Amino acid sequence: MSKTFVLDTNVLLHDPQAIYRFDDNNLVVPMTVIEEIDRFKKDLSETGRNARQFSRIIDGLRAKAKLVEGVELENGGHLRVDLYTEEHLKGLPPELRSDRGDNRILAVALDIRGRSNESVILVTKDTNLRIKADVIGLTAQDYESDKVSLDELYSGTAEVLLSRDDIDLFYSQGFIPLEEEFLANQCLTLMDAANPSHTALARFNRALRQAETLLRAPKEGLWGIHPRNREQQFAFDLLLNEDIQLVTLVGKAGTGKTLLAIAAGLNKSADEGQYSRLLVSRPVFPLGRDLGFLPGDLEEKLSPWMQPIFDNVELLLGAVEEGSKRKRGYKELVDLGLLEIEALTYIRGRSIPKQYMIVDEAQNLTPHEIKTIVTRAGEGTKIILTGDPYQIDNPYIDSASNGLTYVVEKFKGEEIAGHVTLTKGERSCLAELAANLL
Repeated sequence: MSKTFVLDTNVLLHDPQAIYRFDDNNLVVPMTVIEEIDRFKKDLSETGRNARQFSRIIDGLRAKAKLVEGVELENGGHLRVDLYTEEHLKGLPPELRSDRGDNRILAVALDIRGRSNESVILVTKDTNLRIKADVIGLTAQDYESDKVSLDELYSGTAEVLLSRDDIDLFYSQGFIPLEEEFLANQCLTLMDAANPSHTALARFNRALRQAETLLRAPKEGLWGIHPRNREQQFAFDLLLNEDIQLVTLVGKAGTGKTLLAIAAGLNKSADEGQYSRLLVSRPVFPLGRDLGFLPGDLEEKLSPWMQPIFDNVELLLGAVEEGSKRKRGYKELVDLGLLEIEALTYIRGRSIPKQYMIVDEAQNLTPHEIKTIVTRAGEGTKIILTGDPYQIDNPYIDSASNGLTYVVEKFKGEEIAGHVTLTKGERSCLAELAANLL
């Protein structure tokens, strides 16, 4: 039995292609939604781009048939735009009869339900609007076509029980065939079934169906940094492997995601010369109230946002130069062309070849923004996405709909991608306790 879905403005601003995600059901876009989208079309943000894209889609459908009468979609669905009149408001409780956009959308959905034998469902990402709909007896749901539950998020790791002899064989030859199937580049802990403390760390090679030894950081570490736990050793392996072109690191604050990525990036670009430079960026979202426009040129405007990156680089430089009177700064690496700090605002349209690119705080990006970034990668470029889905400052996404978790799920099992979730904080005892308790 087909259903009728009434779409809210925020759904279309989040995904302008949403009208094609409902199979062969009937879709209704209230005229109020068209008006609200029109107010966003001049924005230079991702929301503005989505508004303009949806307007172009609707304009293309308009050429096929009258929107108020309905138009057939390519996927077999049916879309129409419903007009709003003041008579619609009379069907709402007195508390909701004010002339607001949300109330108009509720009134249209309620009127459609009264005229239709089909199940009518309001689709909105607005929690309060879903509550209002439920109160007046309307079925409402969130838009979840690109949501990834954190409870089901791919961790990138697994444990394998083997015999003692098999683990000893793995240590001696550096690999061992496995009967059990795992995803490409999945990080494995090989465990002795009789003695759980006898273990080995490996990465799964799906093409050869075997567990292979990890790439190890040199004894002196990468720019003075040594892995402190199992997940960090997995992360170093993925970060140093040139065949793995996309790496995602997810973890709470203090697990070392950014520091490990920058250390590996400096090693592969500045030391080994495998990449022309280390390119680091992060989305610009303030914590708390925004301080407004910042003075100065582009570098000065970016400095407060990129300070966490500078802190990590200074820490690495301090570790390398420990004991020396001469203290280098991150600006020296910038002047040498080995390090570049860039705002994501200006990445659209670029092609980035042979660079080690780190995008920090990627949980604040939408799936579409992540796609824009990853598709910038030219030949020989490696992209690292780091972030914590529980620390999101972007008001238009949440822990289940952000670009970082989206790309983790979409790329899991791909031969050129790898992922690991870091769970143990290593910044300090205080930071670890705060991350767990607060």
